Amino acid sequence: MESSRVEIAYLKRFAKWSLILAVLSVILLFSMGVATAIGPMSIPFDKALKIILHQIPLIDNFVPVDWGSLEESVIVQLRLPRVLSAVVVGVALSIAGVAFQCLFRNPMADPYVLGVASGAGFGAALAMILRLGFSVFGAVYAIPLMASIGAISTVFLVYGIARTGTELPVLRLLLAGIAVSSFFSALISVMMALAGEDLHVVYMWLLGGFSLSRWEYLYVAVPTVIMGFIILYAFARDFNIILLGEEQAKQLGVEVEKVKKSVLIIASIITAVAVSISGIIGFIGLIVPHIMRILVGPDHRILLPSSALAGASILVLCDTVARSIIRPIALPTGIITTMLGCPFFIYLLKRSGKIRI
Repeated sequence: MESSRVEIAYLKRFAKWSLILAVLSVILLFSMGVATAIGPMSIPFDKALKIILHQIPLIDNFVPVDWGSLEESVIVQLRLPRVLSAVVVGVALSIAGVAFQCLFRNPMADPYVLGVASGAGFGAALAMILRLGFSVFGAVYAIPLMASIGAISTVFLVYGIARTGTELPVLRLLLAGIAVSSFFSALISVMMALAGEDLHVVYMWLLGGFSLSRWEYLYVAVPTVIMGFIILYAFARDFNIILLGEEQAKQLGVEVEKVKKSVLIIASIITAVAVSISGIIGFIGLIVPHIMRILVGPDHRILLPSSALAGASILVLCDTVARSIIRPIALPTGIITTMLGCPFFIYLLKRSGKIRI
């Protein structure tokens, strides 16, 4: 009798989670379709969708060609890599935010607040100014590599500064993150002063956006973020247990320190990859996990995939607004996410004493 109740509860939960993920997937596909159709050159939604489907092997033979070469070039060469870059960055920052908030048990922890994004930005800016963008098999590796080194160094620096014994006080964590982030921001300013003719490119990139998106960046970013998601999802059960407290987690068999180091490295790498293709886009890793935690609950087995889908949709829509709200000027996407994220951060700061992760 008891086993049947457990089985029924499991089936209900599985059906509910499947429905949530299906709805979020539809929202993401719709957002991508709208974002691909909108731009200075008007292309109807259905025609943009046909052009995209025509690029997929086996499906292309069933799609009648009723568009010109210019429309196809605009969709395939300009808008599609931009939209896919926003999807990849949205997924990366959102799942990194979930991981950081769980490990630090701090509702205000995210790659931007902890300074990880600034560290990655410094590494990537250094690679750009030193012109280290060498390519292998068409993929650009130097910028993601330098960004990863900067991000991993930053997160361990903040962790080491903030930690007192076995505890990680919230105030020390925030202050350490702000201090380290400011330090790397100053170094980025030095890089900009030395940039010379590359100053405009570096400046626009640091504001956060997808105007420089290229297919070559996705060759590195997509497999890295997919692998990062798989690894983080493998820790979902450990995340749930760690939220009960480190001592209790150790008693239940979780190797807490090993999990912390592994997750910090993985979350820093995917943050670095995101920063390397979009610049510094703040607050996606802060607001998305909170929104999804309210909607789907704190269980990381559903929180991680739902945050990934929601983060991708939100960033695609933010980028669409950024390049459409003041035509013909395209605002950096980071401005839109910051305008949304700052009020939310202040709200969390006011309620920080009442929030549970």
